[in-house]
This record gives sequence, C-alpha cells and structure tokens, in this order.
Amino acid sequence: MATNFVQIENDSDIKKRLEAERARLRKIAGLDQPTHFHRPVERAFTADERGRVTILFGGFTWKHEDLIRAVFQGCGYRCEKLPVPDVAAFQTGKEFGNNGQCNPTYFTVGNLVQYLQFLEKEGLSRRQILDNFVFFTAGSCGPCRFGMYEAEYRFALKNAGFDGFRVLLFKDSDGIKAASGEPGLKFTVDFGFGMLNAMHLGDVINDLIYQIRPFEVNKGDTDRVFREMVDGLCEDLRNRRSFEIEERAPEWAKPKFESSKILRNTFNVFGKWHEHMWGKDYLNALHSAREKMNLIEVDRTRVKPLVKITGEFWAQITEGDGNFHMFDFLEGEGAQVMVEPIATWVAYLMYQAKAHARAKWPVNRPYRNPEWYELKKQFANYIGLHKKLWGIGAGERMWNYFYHRTIKHLGGITHQLVPQTELAEMAHPFYNQFARGGEGHLEVGKNVYYTVHKLCHMVLALKPFGCMPSSQSDGVQSAVINKFKDMIFLPIETSGEGEVNAHSRVQMALGEAKVKAKAEFEQCLKSTGRSMKEIRDYIEDHPELKRPFYHVPHREEIAGTAAQFVLHVSDRIEKDTRLWKRARIPGSRIPATSGD
Repeated sequence: MATNFVQIENDSDIKKRLEAERARLRKIAGLDQPTHFHRPVERAFTADERGRVTILFGGFTWKHEDLIRAVFQGCGYRCEKLPVPDVAAFQTGKEFGNNGQCNPTYFTVGNLVQYLQFLEKEGLSRRQILDNFVFFTAGSCGPCRFGMYEAEYRFALKNAGFDGFRVLLFKDSDGIKAASGEPGLKFTVDFGFGMLNAMHLGDVINDLIYQIRPFEVNKGDTDRVFREMVDGLCEDLRNRRSFEIEERAPEWAKPKFESSKILRNTFNVFGKWHEHMWGKDYLNALHSAREKMNLIEVDRTRVKPLVKITGEFWAQITEGDGNFHMFDFLEGEGAQVMVEPIATWVAYLMYQAKAHARAKWPVNRPYRNPEWYELKKQFANYIGLHKKLWGIGAGERMWNYFYHRTIKHLGGITHQLVPQTELAEMAHPFYNQFARGGEGHLEVGKNVYYTVHKLCHMVLALKPFGCMPSSQSDGVQSAVINKFKDMIFLPIETSGEGEVNAHSRVQMALGEAKVKAKAEFEQCLKSTGRSMKEIRDYIEDHPELKRPFYHVPHREEIAGTAAQFVLHVSDRIEKDTRLWKRARIPGSRIPATSGD
C-alpha cells in the first residue's frame, strides 16, 4: 500500500513539472497571450477638454474639409484639417506600419505622423501633443482591410513614438464619450445639421468645379472664384447664430419654455432644423455663392470626352498623390471629369440596410408560418419588418431631398443622385448585391448605368493596390465589357509609386474616348445643318449662353457637353428664325420669351 501511494505521489509531481515546463515554453514562444483580441481602452475625450484639444481630420477634398472644419469651429471646437497626403506620407506610413496594408492606410497615418512630427519641431513636447490633439476618422468592420484601419493607425503611431495618441471613430462611443457620461464631442442638433449641410455643399461644389473649369475662357477663374465662394460659405457656417426658442419666443411665452425642458427641447429641435435648412441667412449665403460662380465665362463648344470616376471610396475622392493626381491629369489631357459624390455612398448604405432587412426577415420574424386566421401574429410579422423599412425609407427620402435642394439653390446643373434600386438591378446579373466589402455592387452597377444611358464616354475606376472588393468587381467587369461592346472601362490600382505607368494607361484609353466624343459631336453638328461659325456667332450675340448656370436641356443618347450644347443652340436659332418670320407677317403677335 505504501509503495502504491508513493508511486501516485510521484506521478502527480511529474504532471506538475510537465505543466510548469509547458507554461515556460509557451511564454517563450509568446503563446501565453489571451486567445481573443480586445480593443485597447482609449483615453476619453472629455467635455472639459474642448477648449484646449484640437480635433484633426482629413481624407476628403479641400472643399469638404474646409466646410467641415467651419462646422466644428462654429460648434465651439478647436479643429484643423491635415495637409493633402503626399508620397512622403505614404513612405512614412510604410515605415511605421505593417506590411500588406491598403495604401489609404499608409497615406493617412503617414500624413498624421508627419503632422505630429511637425508639431514637435515647432516646440511642442510629445506629452503636449498627446494631451492636446486627437484624430477623428471613420471606423468600420467587414471583410476588407478597412476594418483594421484603426488598429493600424494605433500601431504606426506607437512605432513613431506617439503611443497613446487618441484615435476617435465616428461609430465609437467609448472613444468619444467620457467615463462620466459627458461626451467630449457632443452630437447636437446644430452639429448634425451643420455636418449635413457641409457634406452636401462639398459634394455639389466639387461637382460644379469639374463641370465649369474645363470650359472656362479665362484660365484660373474657376479656382479663384470657388476659393472665395467656399471661404464665404465657411464664414456663414462658422458664425451662424444658433436658434434658441428662449430668445425667439414672444415675451409672454418665454416663462413656459424656461420652466419646461421637454417643451423647450422640442421647439428647439424643429427651430434649429428650419434655420439650418430654410433659414434666410443660409439661403442668402447659397444665392450669393451662386451669383459669384455665375460670373465665370465659359465656352461649351470645346469638345471633351466625359470621364466618369468610380472605384474605392478614398481613391476616387482624394486629390493628391493618393490617386496620382488623376483629376488634374485628366483635365490636362483635355477631358471633362465627372466626380462621385459622397452622398452616393450614404444612399448606398441606406439601400443596403433595407435590402438586408428584407433578406433576413424570414429568420428574424417573431412567428414562423402563422395560420391564416392568426391575424395578430401575421400583423406582428408585418409591422416588425415594415417599421424598420419605413424608418430607413424616411431617412432615404430626407437625404435625397436635402441633397437635391442644395443643387437647386446652387445653380441646378449638378448631377442628380443615381437611383440605388436601378444600380442594384443593373449589377445583379453580374454581381450579387449582398456581396459585402467596399462599394459592393456599386462599381459594376455604375459602369453599366453610365454606359447604357450614355452619360459618359469612359469609366475610370480608381482603387488601392490589392483592394479585395475592387479586385472582385474588376474580375466581374470582364463579363460586363464582353456584353457591352462599346464600353470603355479602365481600372487603375493606385499606390505610392507607378504614377507614370498609370498615366500612360489612362492616356491610351482616353485616346479612344476622345475619338468617341469627337464623332458624337460631329454627328450632332451635322444633324443641325449649321456651321460652327453660325453657332459661335449666335453665342456672341446672346451672352447668357456663356454663363455656367445657363441650363442646357439634356438629350437622351448624347454624353458630351459640347454635343448637347450645339444641339440646344441650333434649336434656339430655329426658334428665333420662326419668330422673326412671324414678325414680318402683318397682324401677327410674337409671344414673349425669357431668352432661356
């Protein structure tokens, strides 16, 4: 018995030693870490820091960034936009980041590191930088590397010596809200509607620049006027007086609003909404901006191929080295660029939310296959789904309404938002709309949409090197091109190098688009039976045709601006000729015309 007890005791000792050795080896190999990644706890941006902490952001066009900064400043925040990322920023991002990341990650975090290093050279200590600056950006999840951007930003900042620098996400309540519950960045009604206006204004102004600049008579007028105009709008957004019902209400009603928080907040919400969207000051600022832009003289008889930009979100928006300065290059080569508004991406997200709700409902519904007489259960199933669809649908209608309202007050020539349902239907034979990542089916849908409706001569898709969602859509585009033989589609992968090669590829495709645009123009001019001299002489006699906001009706099957314009001028000549002939007939009455 004693022998058996000693044997058992020895076996137990051996097991303990084995476990201890395994633990030692696991520690050496780094296998003793938790099995699941836990996001680092971010030091909160608190309300009492607003007066000294500067919010940094970037990644949009200069128009969007200036307007967004004005809204931040108008709401009492210190805010600065980062410089446009360049190749040096890309190299800095690669130096301090992981290998194999999307180039938007390298450009963005490298740009941020360079700015923080600049602050350090200006005399700020690293402690001051960590305490007095935060970076505000977008966060996401999903199948592509966008879901890892935040972690990559932190990793590169740590390697660059700025460990603990705060990176705050739009969707991240932990980073924005303090432990006390009082947020450092508070999403108020003024802030929300201000951002809505800034994003829509940025989109519309960006579209207008690329519609007007290719046809400007005096080189440089467009950039100068738009710079002044955006500064004026920023001043309005920054200095706009906030609506407060206690100040606007009649004297007899003020005590009621002061004593009732619910009543005060309700009236404030609707009052602020009205002021931001229909207030006299805001509309006057838009009309003043429109008048300044309308002074630019344009010549729409210049034949230019119209190039539609699609692709990955960041690459199709940025205007620097991140996409090889592609917009400037296209304009320098004689093209007209049709840019993509950020509003399309937001509309896509809302459309997808509705589509996913419908697709998941057979699983998520509370009652499975109720009998025909179980009306209560059937109604519960119906209302559960449609309550969500009605809510998202209301958001879609409001988003589209306010976007197109901004277009109306800024001249009315900006491109409308493309119907998301039509994009999904056109993409469906080639790309499933539930395939997530990046812009999903949008790249395929836009290519088909703009080709079928003849709204452009060429589609140029810009995306980061190795972008997973864009690589998928590029693979599908071969089938799309095979079906639509007249389509000119070119995908360009961007990175910190290879600019000359990319420009060379674009030049070759653009050559085909130029031939296409010129043939279209000549056919349209021939159909009018008039000469270019006759067209130009009429334009000289009618200076309103040289104004950028003169409305030229769109004709189906015609893409080029010059082709559309000569057809319209020919129609005006024909109309004036008929009126002149009628005027020569005794007793005839000539109807009044607006000259429009």
